[in-house]
Amino acid sequence: MKRTRVKICGFTSAEQATFAAHAGTDAIGLVFYAASPRHVSITAAQEIVAALPAFTSVVALFVDATEEYIRHVIQHVPIDLLQFHGDEPAESCRLYAKPYIKAIRMRTDTDIKALSTEYHDAAGLLLDAYHAGAKGGTGEQFDWDLIPKHCALPIILAGGLGPHNARDAIEHINPYALDVS
Repeated sequence: MKRTRVKICGFTSAEQATFAAHAGTDAIGLVFYAASPRHVSITAAQEIVAALPAFTSVVALFVDATEEYIRHVIQHVPIDLLQFHGDEPAESCRLYAKPYIKAIRMRTDTDIKALSTEYHDAAGLLLDAYHAGAKGGTGEQFDWDLIPKHCALPIILAGGLGPHNARDAIEHINPYALDVS
């Protein structure tokens, strides 16, 4: 079995992020979505990134952001990977010459194979619970049986993960990574 990586999203201070990185977190997620309680300013993001130890990836999360705003963040914060957590089409995700993850809010009729074709150049598909009033971070788990056994892209599993079910997620899905907030 391969090693499952861990991304923790929603850091708002350098102290939190460096603690997680030193504890073994592979990637730190910074939320650039004003409606989120874990939203981070560019200044705070710069401080967080500057404090991180080497080999810790930095992921910038956006939800239906403008191209101008995304470019502004990329220009001012050293970002390794972009995460699009809204309704962004594949063409929009490809504009930035950076690797990206596309978040998919899972419904019973979600076609992961079709999405892996549409977002064929993504670094992975992040699968999260669908909630009508939220774009993610709800703490709700979706039905993992909706995930196909074989997917052309790495699967990053999100939604309601914690100490109570992380092991089951790894054993049942064998995802590339777990994403927790």
